[in-house]
Amino acid sequence: GTKRLCLDTKYYETFNLPQVRLVDLRETAIMRFTSDGIETTEGLRHFDSVVFATGFDAVTGALDRIDIRGAHGRTLKDSWAEGPKMYLGLMAAGFPNLFAITGPGSPSVLSNMIVSIEQHVDFVRDLLATMRSRGDLRVDADEAAQDDWARHVSEVGHGTLYPQAQSWYMGSNIPGKARVFLPYVGGVGPYRRKCDEVAAKGYAGFSFAG
Repeated sequence: GTKRLCLDTKYYETFNLPQVRLVDLRETAIMRFTSDGIETTEGLRHFDSVVFATGFDAVTGALDRIDIRGAHGRTLKDSWAEGPKMYLGLMAAGFPNLFAITGPGSPSVLSNMIVSIEQHVDFVRDLLATMRSRGDLRVDADEAAQDDWARHVSEVGHGTLYPQAQSWYMGSNIPGKARVFLPYVGGVGPYRRKCDEVAAKGYAGFSFAG
């Protein structure tokens, strides 16, 4: 369970079908593509179609591949060089007015994603409505609040077996990516209560400016 479970119907049974072959490309490397198949170190295999899996840089890849620069010109990618930090998985300190939906440090991939997305959108909507009512134009995460949350996410994560696995939950599938447990494993319920508490305290951990 420390890697993403394959829950599709008949997924594992498919590999036992007589017409299916499973090839480990770490041991049998691809040499070249031909007009009708793929040649590996074991020879040519013929295919009607080929599906390319070009990588799965989970949770952070969709953001740090964009040249996002913060208030002092630092890129988000550089800011996350040692692992991503976001307050509640919503906002990175030093990147004002930039919200991430189900970002690192939120339940995200360990929850029902649609439900978690809705909860994040509701939180951001209410925060923006509060800003509008007060005339605020800028919001940022406090670095201390962000660091406290990142420590909590790490502590809860290391109370499980997840960090012991080589998985994309830890960024292990991307060469050079910092090994950090990316989602929040403390549960959707406690996470929602934390967000509600932050909002009830006037969005504690966020700073605002007109």
